[in-house]
Amino acid sequence: MKVFSYAHATHPQWQMAAELVLAQLRAQLANPAYAPAPTLALLYITDHFALQAKALLDYLSAELPMVTDWSGTVGIGIATNNAEYFDEPALAVMLLDVPSDQYRVFSGVAPLGLGFEAHTALVHADPSTADLGELLSEMSARTDSGYLFGGLASSRSTSVQFALAADGNVRGQGHAGGVFSGGLSGVVFGPEVDLVSRVTQGCKPVSKTRVVTDCQDNVVLTLDGEPALEVLLHDLAVSLDEPQTALQAVRATLVGLAQPPTGSDSAAVRKTGNFGSDVLVRHIVGLDPGRHAIAVGDQVRLGAQLAFCQRNVQAARADLTRICAEIREELEPEEMLEPLAAGDAPHDDGASATPKARARHIAGAVYISCTGRGGPHFGGPSAEMQIVRRALGDVPLVGFFAAGEVAHHHLYAYTGVLTVFTAES
Repeated sequence: MKVFSYAHATHPQWQMAAELVLAQLRAQLANPAYAPAPTLALLYITDHFALQAKALLDYLSAELPMVTDWSGTVGIGIATNNAEYFDEPALAVMLLDVPSDQYRVFSGVAPLGLGFEAHTALVHADPSTADLGELLSEMSARTDSGYLFGGLASSRSTSVQFALAADGNVRGQGHAGGVFSGGLSGVVFGPEVDLVSRVTQGCKPVSKTRVVTDCQDNVVLTLDGEPALEVLLHDLAVSLDEPQTALQAVRATLVGLAQPPTGSDSAAVRKTGNFGSDVLVRHIVGLDPGRHAIAVGDQVRLGAQLAFCQRNVQAARADLTRICAEIREELEPEEMLEPLAAGDAPHDDGASATPKARARHIAGAVYISCTGRGGPHFGGPSAEMQIVRRALGDVPLVGFFAAGEVAHHHLYAYTGVLTVFTAES
């Protein structure tokens, strides 16, 4: 697998932005380091171009005839290597060098059928879709690994998704131009497509982790046997006797929630002061003084672990650097393992020898971040993507700023989901 071609541009006119992107892509396609004829493309646009989405896709697909499959969506911002585009008309395209028998583009008119071994999936979704959590869980169950990555479209106008499949649509759907609203779309990948993915949290715990000992739907009644509202006020050092001060503190506070059952790296706050990837950050949506309870923006189950948290720039920067370091460490093993000596215990797979670990390189990357993150949260224009570039290097990368981030079968908030496609060096 060669390095993926990618390009990005901003211009008030979509035709000019597309031409700038095409010029970059054509220069890379002529370079032997890049795949000469990729068939799969990812396309992300800012919402300034949402109304021109169909015309833009038609133009790009006509100018890149070797690309038969397209996937992508819209965001109020889009991400590329070292740059973020917020509040300006922009687009980004990546051409993936993935074997055509190792992926399928899916959508409402081209659902994932039988006969393809789905291992992982890149998912784009409309935030207004009903029962979205159930749909994500169902999609996750249709992959061998259970791993999804992606996000929800974000737009101040029309929410659109791109999904153009070479093998066409299901019978009865008529002609579809590859631009949709509502539901899910994306790309499923086969087992031969190597991915490494990590979730980075953007919030810092401000309390210890507690167990939900009584709840009703999305209302937390008690934590560790104590009234939840009293626990919240105690942890924030405020009182309802001073309602204005208390409300300001509560509005700045969220909850980190891990539903049971949980693993060892879940809701319990790590020694590093970060949440594990099983933790979902949710808003506090109401206080119930009558029942001494708090309401949160998700269903809560008895036995869930909960910690109060707040958005924190330093914690977000440190955690983003951490996941990039973990990815690089996984791609560049420090020790090359030799075959086992006689009498040594075999690995769990029964092999009598451990092959040498081979270093891999990043062919391309997709980064989905929250609309509440980006440069404005990290301290300056394009600051979030500059952190990624410093940690990963100058690698092809595209993505967008989402209304919710998807990893595993969970829907996150205030997080970043970084996924890299790898190949042997």
